[in-house]
Amino acid sequence: MPVLTGPLGDPLLRERLAPQATATAPLNGRLVGGALAGIAAEGFPAFLPGGSELPAWETPWTPDLSRYAEIFALVPRQLDGREVLGIGDDRGEGAWQPQLAAAIADWLLTRQQDRSAADIRRCLPLIAGWIASRLRAGIETEDLPRLGPDGEERVRLTGWSEPYADHFSVESLVLRQRRHRGDWSPDMLRAIFVSGDATVVLPWDPVRDHVLLIDQFRPGPVARGDRQPWFYETVAGRVDAGETPEQAALREAIEETGITLDRLIPGPHHYSSPGAMAEFLYLYVGIADLPDDAAGFGGLASEDEDIRSHVVPRVELTRMAMAGEIRNGPLLSLALWLEIGAARIRAELGLPVAG
Repeated sequence: MPVLTGPLGDPLLRERLAPQATATAPLNGRLVGGALAGIAAEGFPAFLPGGSELPAWETPWTPDLSRYAEIFALVPRQLDGREVLGIGDDRGEGAWQPQLAAAIADWLLTRQQDRSAADIRRCLPLIAGWIASRLRAGIETEDLPRLGPDGEERVRLTGWSEPYADHFSVESLVLRQRRHRGDWSPDMLRAIFVSGDATVVLPWDPVRDHVLLIDQFRPGPVARGDRQPWFYETVAGRVDAGETPEQAALREAIEETGITLDRLIPGPHHYSSPGAMAEFLYLYVGIADLPDDAAGFGGLASEDEDIRSHVVPRVELTRMAMAGEIRNGPLLSLALWLEIGAARIRAELGLPVAG
């Protein structure tokens, strides 16, 4: 029988994967790394022998434990004559997130039964980012002012499937909603485009009053027949599982433009198209030093990104927005939001209000 340790010994995962597990003699050693255990396929911690006692639990193989180990390519390691499960080779730093790992495990074992383990493993970054988005949404919206019909139960999910899953996914939902007058709707079929949350940041130099824009090719307009599929945009990217929207904004600014942001000013966070998309956008203005030579080329070759950046006066961005020349929604929102709030932000930064 395998012996569980490390993240698999945490109650949130152990009770989900192996509820019959019982405590057994500890292992002689300690774990390092493992911040992405249960989140990324190669995220389980490394084992260092000696030095301390590491708690362990013995369990028979359950169907859920076998399926989980197959998805994450977890193979028992031989330690002191025992088969130990929950050890990998990751030595990276960072805090492990047991709630996220447990939510991912539950999603994989209840919603992904018909997919091959190899296919799920390939899509783990998408799945983990999506589950992190769901957890974040529950926390951030718990205390929002109540809108809609009365009653505690207002939505019933009666059917779920995933007809497409790759870099993004499409979820097919069958649901009922409580109507404003108090009765219930019939079953409604809705297809939802799922991509996880994204962060969007407009770099702004409040001293020079310049902003940094990027332009890149977009396939969506091509599908629509658009003759101009290159867009002025902001720096943007997905919020990876295990990071905050703010961390994603700082990372994307470096990856796409090479610019280091000094501070993030939260802007108008929002859903881009809530009728059909689950994507939530975190919008920021990023305070940065933007000399004229800050413009250039960027993007990750591994993601086939071909990005060019431009430094323009903020007043020109406002003109472009008002003239209908900005066709990217998040950039348009930030351009107009910054036009209204620039004086306030300058005052908060201790800079002259008149730019």
